[in-house]
Amino acid sequence: MNSLKKGLLVLLLPLFAFATHKFYVSVTNINYSQEDDALQITSRIFIDDLEQVLQERYDFKAQLATENESELANAYVEKYFNSKFVLKLNGEYVDYTFLGKKYDNDIVICYLEILDINFNALTSIEIQNEILTDLFEEQQNVVHFKAKGTKKSFVLVKENNKGMLNL
Repeated sequence: MNSLKKGLLVLLLPLFAFATHKFYVSVTNINYSQEDDALQITSRIFIDDLEQVLQERYDFKAQLATENESELANAYVEKYFNSKFVLKLNGEYVDYTFLGKKYDNDIVICYLEILDINFNALTSIEIQNEILTDLFEEQQNVVHFKAKGTKKSFVLVKENNKGMLNL
């Protein structure tokens, strides 16, 4: 019976290792709205990861998605995005508006927008996404772009944090 327990332990131990493994990933969707002539951006990030980076970077305890969420949470999330998520249109840096956030289970969804982009004159979009790469070496930031029938996706990591879309 003792060897059966050891055998069972040997078989189950790797499963426990995978059960506690955490993936470090964000997903950002960038869609062009022809009606608004705007780039509409949503970024999905695990709440606990975002809280941890806000704590370590700004010494700010956000308590996201709780009844104790700080009134300054949006300001700090926006500040973090402004330092880690950068867009260039036709080689020129552009500002975006942080519209807010909402929660979906353990994910925070952040909403950003760039108005009046004149899409017909747009030849390139460069995206630099360093969200959470300063905290997690394994962080992967998936970016999906969709406009006028064009779809493009790429994965950005700490060592390769920029993607270029030529239109």
